Amino acid sequence: MVGLNHLALEVGDLEEALAFYGSVFEIALRGRVPGMAFLDIGDQFIALAEGRSQPPDGKRHFGLVVDSLDTARRALETAGAEILAGRGLDFRDPWGNHVQLVEYRDIQFAKTPPVLEAMGLGDLEKSESTLAELREKGI
Repeated sequence: MVGLNHLALEVGDLEEALAFYGSVFEIALRGRVPGMAFLDIGDQFIALAEGRSQPPDGKRHFGLVVDSLDTARRALETAGAEILAGRGLDFRDPWGNHVQLVEYRDIQFAKTPPVLEAMGLGDLEKSESTLAELREKGI
């Protein structure tokens, strides 16, 4: 494997999902087709698809990287999201999708400088412990 291209996320109502995720994150719409919307995350994307019918996620989740957990927490609280206990900052969206947020500085995943610049995040840096983990891997 080389990386993650996109994640498909089922939601109940597409317009409500765009409003919810737009109130929590700065989103850029890559495109739309009937029943789906595609949200850019730099060089990757999330595909929101209408039609979620299963119960809320338990342990199954996916992780998103943010520039600031504090900013994300405030936005989630303002949006009325269900915040869960977890390693980073976990929440359930209104359709029961379990999302874990982690801060860019604390993970080994790295965006290239041009991608960070295009996202308006050119000043993000890794923590010293994360840099040490990357050096141990020869990265």
